[in-house]
Amino acid sequence: MTGIQMDSGLGNALGFAYEGVSGDRVVVTWTVGPQHLQPFGIVHGGVHCAVNESAASIGGQAWLRDQGLVVGVNNNTDFLRQARTGETLRSVATPIHQGRTTQLWAIETTNAEGKLVSRGQVRLAHIPGSPPQEFLALLDA
Repeated sequence: MTGIQMDSGLGNALGFAYEGVSGDRVVVTWTVGPQHLQPFGIVHGGVHCAVNESAASIGGQAWLRDQGLVVGVNNNTDFLRQARTGETLRSVATPIHQGRTTQLWAIETTNAEGKLVSRGQVRLAHIPGSPPQEFLALLDA
């Protein structure tokens, strides 16, 4: 599905726009603003970690559907290039492994020139529970 809007949570506060969401791929775009910066004027590494975990978790839940919940259990991110205020970044998450109890997702964030800004991996665990019906409805819309 395309154009999913999350109306709450950290991704909303950071301005993440979900351009495509499925259990096979998640595309998030975001424009760097003052809220994303560390004191030296470049994107805080925690924002890259947040987009990575957000994208992987959304994709992981889209794949798992109502068979449980996904939770992040590890998040590793390498920062390769600076991004400054006004730049639009594109983060693409794809699964490396989707198993019975865990998933592993790779996320690459690029700038408008297609240059790699950061790369991360997020491991998700499956736990008992059900995602909010609103989330499943967004996937089915």
